[in-house]
Amino acid sequence: MRIFIVAVGSHGDVLPLLAIGSELSRRGHAVTLAAPAPFAAMAARAHLPFFALGSEEDYRTITAEPDLWRPWCGAAAMFRHVSSLIEPTYHWLAENVRPDDSVVLASTLSLGARVAQDKLGLDLATVHLMPMLVESRTDPPTLPGLQLPEDLPPRLRHWIGRGADRVIINPAALPPLNAFRTQIGLPPVHRLRHWWNSPQRVFLAFPEWYATPQPDWPSQALQVGFPLADRFGDVVDLDPAVYAFLEAGAPPLAFTYGSAMTRSQGFFRTALDLCVRLGRRGIFLAPQSGQVPDDLPPEVLHVPYAPFSRLLPRCAALIHHGGVGTVAQALAAGIPQLVVPVAFDHFDEARRVRRLGVGSSMSGRSFTPARGEREIQRLLTDPSVARAGSIAKARMIEEDGVGAACDAVEAFRALNS
Repeated sequence: MRIFIVAVGSHGDVLPLLAIGSELSRRGHAVTLAAPAPFAAMAARAHLPFFALGSEEDYRTITAEPDLWRPWCGAAAMFRHVSSLIEPTYHWLAENVRPDDSVVLASTLSLGARVAQDKLGLDLATVHLMPMLVESRTDPPTLPGLQLPEDLPPRLRHWIGRGADRVIINPAALPPLNAFRTQIGLPPVHRLRHWWNSPQRVFLAFPEWYATPQPDWPSQALQVGFPLADRFGDVVDLDPAVYAFLEAGAPPLAFTYGSAMTRSQGFFRTALDLCVRLGRRGIFLAPQSGQVPDDLPPEVLHVPYAPFSRLLPRCAALIHHGGVGTVAQALAAGIPQLVVPVAFDHFDEARRVRRLGVGSSMSGRSFTPARGEREIQRLLTDPSVARAGSIAKARMIEEDGVGAACDAVEAFRALNS
């Protein structure tokens, strides 16, 4: 079987599909990955043919955009970039996919792949990596900038959330999408968050215990679990300096604000103050330059990247932005987590972390040394948090999200052959 994977986004969006592609390739399928240009080296290490969507400079430009990291402005900034990838994605698939022997696996923002499905009749499955991307009237996700009280009726929260479609998402995404659709003879899309679901199959890359299936989710949706993918990142094991640091003392607090964040200076200044106030060692993960204070004491180590599956089991807690992949890795390690959400799905993941009892959250404005100290100390000493972490870790051990996703892809092809 020939499988074409289209993954649009940052590390958290691309690496899970890269992991799935690698396993499908190991099973004997011919897999090609299309993703932003910076992921070419990671695809090469996984021995996957690669097609670059945009340039390295395009990727740096969008990740440096200040509006990308503001809850109400992030969608518009993101869709300006995503829209530029619609046409090249469409033409790449049109030139390479043979409908009689191929399957397309497309991430949520791979809009050009959905256009190709509509126009060319391709067999395509959408992959949603986070629950926020699935609408529901019975358990509506928390949208960025719309942290509505939980005691509001779900239908009212859903109706208010629909306003985000009308005011933010559709105006940002639909004009360029529909301009291209008109150009190739397709009717316009009216609601992006409905249309981006493949009518054939939707894979939900999170388990039922994390996001309970809802009666109004798409009937073609299938939950496959978290596809843990950190070993496909920039490095595959801990650096010797990290090993030496971990061996030299008590488990540290780990801090990260995401692989693409370029405005995390305040977060890491607070992180340093927290380590001092709590008398704890710390490890700061930030690949972008200029994010971490220069004057770190010996008790705090900065590394650009480390595979969480190797690092987090040896840490006391994780303080982070709330990306779903980061949440999943902390669940697998069984450690407490404090989420300081920024944009996108972060607010919804924070809600689910609280629901599970494995951690808590606070706004960026509330994340001060004094408040952070109190909350982290509580998370480290609360027996109920430790019990919830142990339960989550046991659940994660029982699952294989990558394998389940690959099984589902093979079944999807068999169903449509």
